[in-house]
Amino acid sequence: MELSFQNFLIQLFNNPALFIITILILGVILVNGWTDAPNAIATCVSTRSISPKKAIIMAAIFNFLGVFVMTFISSTVAETIYNMVDFGNDSSNALIALCAGLIAIVSWAILAWIFGIPTSESHALIAGISGSAIAIQNGINGININEWIKVLYGLVISTVLGFSLGFFITKIIEKICKNIDRRKTIPFFKKTQIISGAFMAFMHGAQDGQKFMGIFLMGVALANGVTNIGVFTIPVWLMIICSLTMTLGTSIGGYKIIKTVGMKMVKLEPYQGTSADIAGAGCLLFSSLTGLPVSTTHTKTTAIMGVGASKRLSNVNWSIVKNMFLAWILTFPGCGLLGYLVSFLFIN
Repeated sequence: MELSFQNFLIQLFNNPALFIITILILGVILVNGWTDAPNAIATCVSTRSISPKKAIIMAAIFNFLGVFVMTFISSTVAETIYNMVDFGNDSSNALIALCAGLIAIVSWAILAWIFGIPTSESHALIAGISGSAIAIQNGINGININEWIKVLYGLVISTVLGFSLGFFITKIIEKICKNIDRRKTIPFFKKTQIISGAFMAFMHGAQDGQKFMGIFLMGVALANGVTNIGVFTIPVWLMIICSLTMTLGTSIGGYKIIKTVGMKMVKLEPYQGTSADIAGAGCLLFSSLTGLPVSTTHTKTTAIMGVGASKRLSNVNWSIVKNMFLAWILTFPGCGLLGYLVSFLFIN
């Protein structure tokens, strides 16, 4: 499926269903920028390597570049999300179910943001649309198990690999700089912190941007009465809209998450922030190239935990970590159930 921006605008103002689903999807992307994207720049802000305003501008640029470059290299993450559920052959009911799933995602994310807990919008997205698909198909026939397995693989990889890389990269940097006056290394690592933060923002766009563009194209197809698309092309205009909407969300409410991830969980020095960003971005790069839809939040926060634990376990604020893990564990059943109930209500 190919869609020009001109044709999209014509359809948008002549098709009420497309207008509604577009508003909802943009709302979900906005909330992703609000609650998820700040993780990418949390460390470079918390170490005072860059101001919050400049970090948000940097995130905007590199989020777009991540979406743009990685989509041309491999769009398998978008395809995985697109093929994860089956809403059936009735496009009207399928569109209702998708709307219900998106409402569930936004509701869950705002609730978590109120408490300053960085939940995973990727997992909320997957859970919300899965719950809706189960409701409309009256069973697990609405779920593509093969695609869901990729999510479970990604969950394990983002946790284990993020923590391990954060731990060992910090150890390596400390060993290399062992005999150097730490005060002399601070200017250098503040610069590398900005570079690694940009890399992290790039990979956030590469991962999360594809997920939401896959859902966007699904909504456009359903609004036009099409329930099955063999091959789809992600247009450049959609990449730009996705990136700008994420950035707007980050500028509105991102600082609350930045404080939790970059300041409250672990007190970071610039070299530690660099380690966390390299670890998180490296894990996201591996996952994007292999087509695994992983959570940016899980990856970055576990990388920060690994960095903190490399010194001593007490460096990590485990009460914050406990709240995060609780939110992560509850996201799948909570958002899935919410998607199911809202979809059931709308359909009936």
